[in-house]
Amino acid sequence: MVRKGSVVADVGTDHAYLPAKLILDGICPKALACDLRKGPLENAKKTVEAYGIADKVELRLSDGFDEIEPFEAQDFVICGMGGTLMAELVSRACWLKDPSKKLILQPQSHAEDIRKHLIDNDFEILEEDACTDSGKLYCAMCAVYSGQTQSKPLSYIYTGELIKCAKPEAKEYLTRIKDRLVIKAKAEKEHGSLEKSEYLNAVIAEMEVKINEMLTES
Repeated sequence: MVRKGSVVADVGTDHAYLPAKLILDGICPKALACDLRKGPLENAKKTVEAYGIADKVELRLSDGFDEIEPFEAQDFVICGMGGTLMAELVSRACWLKDPSKKLILQPQSHAEDIRKHLIDNDFEILEEDACTDSGKLYCAMCAVYSGQTQSKPLSYIYTGELIKCAKPEAKEYLTRIKDRLVIKAKAEKEHGSLEKSEYLNAVIAEMEVKINEMLTES
């Protein structure tokens, strides 16, 4: 999802494996490896030095996008955080509302929170992908600012563009999300939150239709 030739900023870089991979594969000429803590940046320093790319990766202590200037990168990556935290970090960087900039996001949980934030703030989710690692399912998405208000189905914050992904992992991922919502809807009903329960049941019904319509690769 990272554009070839772009300068990438990896927010929450940890060991800087992603920037290193992008540079070594010739996708990005330069990268910013940002993290909130000094420990991960020390790990990142070891990585870039080991691969001989220290001159192409700038290590930066930054809380989210706080220490990044808008002109320093074109593609911005956040991986391995919860969707709620991602939404908070993106909301603090108003300059990301620029059609020339691209967000690549891989939420570990609560993907619905970052999708909702993007849609509510006139970003367009271009595509989503799904994969497994060590038996765990993940989704990744990329988005750009369109400046246009979008009308989306009720279930969109839970499905996003993943319903267009032909990988069997995408269908499995969405099925697991739907199953969790079923449990949540029952719990809300038992606790007397009928309005929340009805909303979730409507989302579930819509998701079931979309999941059944998904085409997967043979």
